[in-house]
Amino acid sequence: MSDQQTHFGFKTVRESDKAHKVAEVFHSVAQKYDVMNDLMSAGLHRAWKFFTIETSGVRPGDRVLDIAGGTGDLSKAFAKKVGKSGQVWLTDINSSMLGVGRDRLLDAGFAVPTAQCDAEKLPFPDNYFDLVSVAFGLRNMTHKDVALAEMHRVLKPGGRLLVLEFSKVWEPLKPAYDLYSFKLLPFMGKLVANDADSYQYLAESIRMHPDQETLKQMMYDAGFGRVDYHNMTGGVVALHKGTKIG
Repeated sequence: MSDQQTHFGFKTVRESDKAHKVAEVFHSVAQKYDVMNDLMSAGLHRAWKFFTIETSGVRPGDRVLDIAGGTGDLSKAFAKKVGKSGQVWLTDINSSMLGVGRDRLLDAGFAVPTAQCDAEKLPFPDNYFDLVSVAFGLRNMTHKDVALAEMHRVLKPGGRLLVLEFSKVWEPLKPAYDLYSFKLLPFMGKLVANDADSYQYLAESIRMHPDQETLKQMMYDAGFGRVDYHNMTGGVVALHKGTKIG
């Protein structure tokens, strides 16, 4: 594949077109995003996020960057942990998702600063954050290596990166998982969000995302140390953790 082309699900598209196509997906699903997450995962996405928060090591006074923060679930939980002396930034490349997240945080009483930005070009200074998190967003990024390097740049020495993402499922579960992903997900998307295509893309993008060991190596290549991961729900998702050394 030439460096002018990349994957959009199973399709091959020009790199310059991918961001626009991903944006269309999330503009379409933003208002139904949480409802569909509950339906698709039978509520398990809340447990995956809870585990991520509880193992984050975030303390009062910390600075946290929530990349691809969507509807703000993690930002709200992090804001509770850092308290008034800390700071949480909610960011997303998609204005529709960011607007939903910002409004929900305000409704919950959290005046969290928000920024619409590309994870490959973060508008933050070097060595600024104690923690960077990206939940279910890395697989949509065109240049994952560039995004990981940017996350490394903005972290303080000793700071931590958390990547919560769909991953490679346990082999015995694969036939049932494929049937669910490629038949039931688009059907639910059509029924609930009037958008089957976006959920077809979701299923395809999961298969194109690096598996657990590949992503672990990518984090090492980006400069992180002490990289490890924890599989959840038979590898349906994995939480990768890395530390900025030095």
